[in-house]
Amino acid sequence: MRKEPGRAEFECLQGAEHPVDVRLAPTAAERRCERTKCVTKNERRGKVKMENEKTKCHEDLVKNAIRDGRTVLGIELGSTRIKAVLIGEDYAPIASGAQTWENRYEEGIWTYHLDDVWKGLQDSYHQMACDVKDRYGVSLKTIGAIGFSGMMHGYMAFDRDGKLLVPFRTWRNNITGEAADKLTDLFYFQIPQRWTIAHLYQAMLNQEEHVERIDYLTTLAGYIHWKLTGKRVLGIGEASGVFPIDSNLKTFRPDLMKVFDNLDESSRYPWNLHEILPEVLTAGESAGYLTKEGAELLDISGELQSGIPLCPPEGDAGTGMAATNSVAKRTGNVSAGTSVFAMVVLEKELSKVYSKLDMVTTPSGDPVAMVHCQNCTSDLNAWVGLFGETLESFGLKPDMDELYGVLYRKALEGDADCGGLLAYNYYSGEHITDFTEGRPLFVRSAEDDFSLANFMRVHLSTALGALKVGADILFKEEGVKVDKLTGHGGLFKTKKVGQKILAAAMNTPVSVMKTAGEGGPWGSALLASYMINKEKGESLDTYLEKKVFVGQKSETIAPDPEDVAGFETFIERYKKGLAIEKAAVEKL
Repeated sequence: MRKEPGRAEFECLQGAEHPVDVRLAPTAAERRCERTKCVTKNERRGKVKMENEKTKCHEDLVKNAIRDGRTVLGIELGSTRIKAVLIGEDYAPIASGAQTWENRYEEGIWTYHLDDVWKGLQDSYHQMACDVKDRYGVSLKTIGAIGFSGMMHGYMAFDRDGKLLVPFRTWRNNITGEAADKLTDLFYFQIPQRWTIAHLYQAMLNQEEHVERIDYLTTLAGYIHWKLTGKRVLGIGEASGVFPIDSNLKTFRPDLMKVFDNLDESSRYPWNLHEILPEVLTAGESAGYLTKEGAELLDISGELQSGIPLCPPEGDAGTGMAATNSVAKRTGNVSAGTSVFAMVVLEKELSKVYSKLDMVTTPSGDPVAMVHCQNCTSDLNAWVGLFGETLESFGLKPDMDELYGVLYRKALEGDADCGGLLAYNYYSGEHITDFTEGRPLFVRSAEDDFSLANFMRVHLSTALGALKVGADILFKEEGVKVDKLTGHGGLFKTKKVGQKILAAAMNTPVSVMKTAGEGGPWGSALLASYMINKEKGESLDTYLEKKVFVGQKSETIAPDPEDVAGFETFIERYKKGLAIEKAAVEKL
């Protein structure tokens, strides 16, 4: 047997004038290394194969659920975006579609045109259906259940032919001060200006011609639901922004409806209040089925079938509670986008009526204290847009998500009290601070620490300024306890930043869930899922806790004492500076 050359022989042969091609046999260590590489490579191949098989299996399950109608759809009409989210049997989103839109300020009224409502709704549904087709290769023809939600409150009055009598008056209008004050005194119950009943009574006080012809009065979510099902109903959470609710009877307070009907102004009209308002339903109740006309109105392709059950239409407050698992007592959530509101589910009624606190309900009808502010991120967005335009002037095209992230994170480098800077984000009026109109302002003195970090921090802080004013009543004066406060909405998109500043403002730990970005439409889908999947006697809070959010990961940030002290300093400056905002409204 020929002997393999050793290392010395190999080097000799390689160094020869005519080297011989000699390969050394691998050493034992080298052979073990090769075997390890082979095994590792095979393991990687195996893992990739398993992941691919797992992904395909999941896609097949989703595809079958889509075909069999075991999905659930939630659509929410927010202030700046209409979004549709389709969820699977594990409650996770499987497809979505969205359409941006904006309100219009016409003849002194903030409004949306009905053409914009339907175009935005149809476009968002179409994009979601296309997403289904692109991802799973099947057409969306039926759905297990559908839930609609929209921005709460406002005024949509229709005659007996279904014609809108006056342009849709949205929640953003502060034009019902006289009515709201009179009803608050009459009912001994806080009636905010944006509530539907305040809009109705103001129209009565103004002796507007259309009032006597009202056949149906509802909200945006109620209108959409009515047109798609033929049912004049509202979810109780949405209804609680129309007229005060009796949490025991789970309907509008009959004693206060009688008081309203007995008003001198009411005697001029041919209707009683209960005749023109929707029926109130709680979470889990059936709210009708998608009609043939409704299916054609929603899906312009004509593929969607009729007969799909719909849950009670809710407001963005109710869907926010569902999306953050905040429907049980001593839980709360903060939704921060174009507007901002905080809601805490109460253990007991408040000791008295507060003009800056609203009393609404969960989708199940439990009492909730709500701090609602008209303005939040609009001015902040405008400043980020200006920085983006500045970069474009240098020939740079910034990614807006990245730009938001960079600027938001910069705020955390600023002083806890914003370096003495002051800003107001009042695009519109702000009832918490008694403004019927607003002017966005940035104010500083020559001695203040004017840096980019402090500039961004003051605009993030002022986005929560009015909320802080209202929340201090709830936590400091009423001593309301909350075990969990969850944030959701655009302000929390950049990790930790909005969350950290909110924790400082509320002096409470704030959690953000992975699903926080899905927001209202996902919450609406969960309410629809609860309607068709709940067990007998199963409450909404149990369903969410034990089925939807079981194992759900969230990140919690506790308030930093230095940040808390800094925000307290800022909010005192904010309150003192309101005189500057008042002067701007009067002079500009």
